[in-house]
Amino acid sequence: MSDTVLEAQDVWRTYRRDAEEIHALAGMSLTVRSGEMVGIVGRSGSGKTTFLNQVGCLDRPSRGSLRVLGTEVTALPEKELVAFRRDRIGFIFQLFYLIPTLTVRENIELPLVFARRRDPERVAALIEKVGLGANADAFPDQLNGGDMQRVAIARALVNQPKLLLADEPTGRLEHRSRDAILAILRDLQREGLAILIATHDLSLAQQTDRVVELRDGRIRPRD
Repeated sequence: MSDTVLEAQDVWRTYRRDAEEIHALAGMSLTVRSGEMVGIVGRSGSGKTTFLNQVGCLDRPSRGSLRVLGTEVTALPEKELVAFRRDRIGFIFQLFYLIPTLTVRENIELPLVFARRRDPERVAALIEKVGLGANADAFPDQLNGGDMQRVAIARALVNQPKLLLADEPTGRLEHRSRDAILAILRDLQREGLAILIATHDLSLAQQTDRVVELRDGRIRPRD
């Protein structure tokens, strides 16, 4: 289907530890479409972050098929993979990963700098979209956790991705900030963005359209 953003088929990620094989993913299959928000839950070591790393082209599967936005990313040469990841996929993380010596505006611009592009109008629009108009020239240490995550979301959106990957996006936030971040993600979803959220927070996952539980690198069948 044309609105399919992600199609993972029998994806495995295997690591070797001495003579032992560790299957971080063991036959993972999942389809996600435009405008869908999917929560991925499971205990530590279940494969949540490993799966996001495959989808986000930060790592390659040991075997299986992974189509993102119609492209079989497992077959892309490294240089093309880097460009695809930069231009087509957005990432937000629990730890924000903001550059402390850059302002809010400069942190949001950073992916454009790496891509050798400028788009000050889009940066300004994103600052307003995430509610940071009064803090555009502030530095990260002048912000609370919720506002730092707003910066991270705007930075993830600056290249206009069709897929947003969020790894524990509210894990370091208090309740009010968590609800505000979820509201922003909901607005993005209504605009057609596909969103994958890996989280330990079941209350957050239950507010997504669909919850997928991983256990030992596999999707656990629903009861």
